[in-house]
Amino acid sequence: MARGWESKEIESQIEAAQERSSNSQRASVSPEELIRQRERESVELSRTRVLHDMEEARNPKYREILQRSLQYLDDKIAALAADGTSASNGLVASE
Repeated sequence: MARGWESKEIESQIEAAQERSSNSQRASVSPEELIRQRERESVELSRTRVLHDMEEARNPKYREILQRSLQYLDDKIAALAADGTSASNGLVASE
C-alpha cells in the first residue's frame, strides 16, 4: 500500500517539474515576440470573421469590400510572419 502512495507522490513531482519547465519556456519569449504573437492571433481571428461574413453576404458591393479586407488581412499576416522571421534571424546573428 505504501508503495502505491510513493509512486503517486513521484508522479505528482514529475508533473510539477514539467509544469515549471513549460512555464519557464513561456517566460523565455521576448515581450516583442509575445506582442507579435498576440497581434497575429488577432488578425487571424479577424480573417476568420471576414471569411464567415463572405459566406453569408449576398450584396456584391459588400462582398467586394470583404474581399479587399481579406486581402489586407492576408498581407498583414505575411508581414507579421516576415517580421518574426527577421527578428529571430537577428537574434541568431547577434549571438
